[in-house]
Amino acid sequence: MALGRSRSKRSSSTSSYASTITTVAFIAVCVIGVWMLTSNSVVPPQTTARKAELAAISAAVDEPEVTTSNDVQNNEPSNKKDQPVFEDNPGDLPADAIKSDDPKTINEQRNKQDSGDQGSAVEENSQGLKGKESGEEQEKQRENHTQVSEESSLTQNQQADQRNQEISQSDQGNQKTRNEESNENQEQTTASENGQNSHEQFPNQKQNEHQQREQHEKIDVGKHSHDSQNQELNGDQQPQKRENNKKSQNSKSYEDQQQQQQRQEDAGIQTTSRESQDEISEEDQKERLKQQRQRQQQEDSASSDEAQQKQHQFGDVTIPGIKQNEDKKSEKATEGVKIQAKNQQTHKESQGENNRITKTKHDTRTEDKSIETNSFPGGGTSGIPKESKESKRSWSTQATESENQKGRRKEGSDGKESLYGYSWALCNDRTGPDFIPCLDNEKAVKKLKTTRHFEHRERHCPEEGPTCLVPLPKGYKRPITWPGSRDKIWYHNVPNTILAEVKGHQNWVKVTGEFLTFPGGGTQFIHGALHYIEFIQQSVPNIEWGKHTRVILDVGCGVASFGGYLFEKDVLTMSFAPKDEHERQVQFALERGIPAISAVMGSQRLPFPSRVFDLIHCARCRVPWHADAGVLLLELNRVMRPGGYFVWSATPVYQKLEEDVQIWQAMSALTVSMCWELVTIKKDKLNYVSAAIYRKPTSNECYNQRKKKVPQLCMSDDDPNAAWYVPLQACMHKVPVDYNQRGSRWPENWPQRLQKPPYWLNSSQMGIYGKPAPQDFAADYEHWKHVVRKSYMKGLGISWSNVRNIMDMRAVYGGFAAALMDLDVWVLNVVNINSPDTLPIIYERGLFGIYHDWCESFSTYPRTYDLLHADHLFSKLKHRCKLAPVMAEVDRIVRPGGKLIVRDESDAIGEVEILLKSLRWEVHLTFSKDQEGLLSAQKGNWRPRTFAPRF
Repeated sequence: MALGRSRSKRSSSTSSYASTITTVAFIAVCVIGVWMLTSNSVVPPQTTARKAELAAISAAVDEPEVTTSNDVQNNEPSNKKDQPVFEDNPGDLPADAIKSDDPKTINEQRNKQDSGDQGSAVEENSQGLKGKESGEEQEKQRENHTQVSEESSLTQNQQADQRNQEISQSDQGNQKTRNEESNENQEQTTASENGQNSHEQFPNQKQNEHQQREQHEKIDVGKHSHDSQNQELNGDQQPQKRENNKKSQNSKSYEDQQQQQQRQEDAGIQTTSRESQDEISEEDQKERLKQQRQRQQQEDSASSDEAQQKQHQFGDVTIPGIKQNEDKKSEKATEGVKIQAKNQQTHKESQGENNRITKTKHDTRTEDKSIETNSFPGGGTSGIPKESKESKRSWSTQATESENQKGRRKEGSDGKESLYGYSWALCNDRTGPDFIPCLDNEKAVKKLKTTRHFEHRERHCPEEGPTCLVPLPKGYKRPITWPGSRDKIWYHNVPNTILAEVKGHQNWVKVTGEFLTFPGGGTQFIHGALHYIEFIQQSVPNIEWGKHTRVILDVGCGVASFGGYLFEKDVLTMSFAPKDEHERQVQFALERGIPAISAVMGSQRLPFPSRVFDLIHCARCRVPWHADAGVLLLELNRVMRPGGYFVWSATPVYQKLEEDVQIWQAMSALTVSMCWELVTIKKDKLNYVSAAIYRKPTSNECYNQRKKKVPQLCMSDDDPNAAWYVPLQACMHKVPVDYNQRGSRWPENWPQRLQKPPYWLNSSQMGIYGKPAPQDFAADYEHWKHVVRKSYMKGLGISWSNVRNIMDMRAVYGGFAAALMDLDVWVLNVVNINSPDTLPIIYERGLFGIYHDWCESFSTYPRTYDLLHADHLFSKLKHRCKLAPVMAEVDRIVRPGGKLIVRDESDAIGEVEILLKSLRWEVHLTFSKDQEGLLSAQKGNWRPRTFAPRF
């Protein structure tokens, strides 16, 4: 029994002992599990905050004053692989906020701190036992650590935002220098803050220096990582970290000191005291930020001269808590940042100003077409001939020839005025989309004393050209291309039905749906212009359309069907008519693709040189040739070539009404006294009209044999070529008789006359470009053939099938127009009044042109040219008048979709480009080489919405 009881007690004791072990093990497992769960709950908030912090740092990583630092690392050499280095905000953070994100490192640090500072070892063996009290304390510490980490992360983000605002004014180009200065400033601030704790940090100074060396080695190796999630993020940001390693080195000492302070606090300081220390650190941090802002404001108020001094000293600025020498260093660093910011602003302003400067030695810029950058479009060099200064002595200009031009032109600007900030407005004129500034100047017309000689139809230009833009007609469309445009145009492009109502029965123009159609008739050729042209040829076979007769003048042209159909005969017709009750007749002609200008036989000479037209035509043109001593017919005598023909098809020739008979008698007497030969009077049986055809003499015999010297011969000093605002005179100029004098011989037949230098250009005369005149002529022709073939046809993106009406705004010999003769186009050559008077040469070679001053508006309707060509025009023009009105005039006369080609000096190209862009033109190409440039641009449909003051 006793033995049995003893066994029972032993068995019960064994069972109780096993149960106790099991319970203890279970509790230990629970404690470990709770501890692990608690540890996991601590890390994620810090990791999340760290990710937000990294995102903020990544956004500002290139900013100069944002510096980053590495987190605290384990100092034992044996654990270097487990010591990650983190890129954090600068080291102005609470001590507890600077911790590793790695749970393993956190555990090792805590174990070492507990074993070294408390003097007792808590073994974490297989039993994993810990006192309940110790677990609760650790849990509180972890919660405190989490709270501090979150607050530290928030503070870091706020600090990063604040610094980003301060950095936005600094220069990023000198980032490395400013980073070093910022780190130096940060060292001083850190040393000042930690001065009160120096008695605790000084014993650990050697250890801190050892830690810094280890950290430098770790940075060079680059073996730094976060936990598994942050490691991938740091891998993406590794290049940025390497750039910021220098930024973080100066803040590591402060971080190491904070780590040592944390270890001391873990040994004997309670959690509450640690929270108090964190609060103090945050307060210090706010104080430093406040002081930094105050210092920045004081620096901003300093003078610029003081800021540029190399010493960068601010003796009147004092910051509490910082030693004087440290203050000077800090001020020096921040002063450098300020100067760099000012330098950046100055650089930007200078750069912006340079972008506006129009002296563009800029590289090739192509938008639509690509041209080789090592060769000028059109040749291996610029290829633009230079005018010889010496040659100007041997060439007169229209300005000097026309004495009436003196005193008329108000001196323009020097071309140096600012070209920026133009705001365009629509022209506020009663004519709306048909505004012609020099013909619609109502103020000037009202001041005229008389309009008896059609003075109100002549040019009356404002002293300064308008800078407004002409509106588009409602429903405007791109014009129909040639040759279809000869027969029909869009009604809405020229929305006028007056001529259709008045002249429709004469087959001038008809309204057909959305088109205006042109049957090809006229007042004197109702059944078509072609029959009428053949009728003239049959009447005088020597006319020989397209061979002997090449360039003609059509007076009172109507809708210019006569000139339009003469293209089939290889004849070039200059048609003109006044802007009278037959409104828009010239606009109809130009819209059809037929050359025409708005002009009138009034009180002034026509803008053409003397002795240039092979034939002059007047079909019921309603000009009183016999009135005022025949002054208007004498003007035709001036511009007609000796031996040329005057075709007069009007009612006085074939009707027997009293008025017609009187006109015929007066006309007959006048032509006889002018020594014109009445070649024939022929009747057109189809059209029931007749035409009288006269011929101008080729010698002076008749002039000398006249019994009555009326009209008289002009004075010897009267220049027949003077044509710019020169009043008409009732006199005749003698016919040239010298064999080598212009007008003494008829030109070569067409087309030979196009390429052959005029017979009256002799080698003793210097040409425009410095060579003997005949060689100069030939070289100019070859130059433009090369440019057109190599550059204009291929390199400018122009669809030449859509081009019909062309103007050469500054022609010399007409080489550009001659180079385009194989195309179905016509070119109006404009010779500027201040340029050498080469317009007679242009006519001599079978081309045509006009005198003009581009400081004034041109005598044409808006939207009448497909292409304008300007060779060295604007560089010469800008010294006489402003370019803005000139470009407004270019915009006025070019059709939407039309082109502008400019060859000029580079600075002039730049100014034109700026103005074109302000007009919303599309600049397709600009090219510059050796101070010479090329520009190609296209007009769009843009029109401003506001109106300018009434013209």
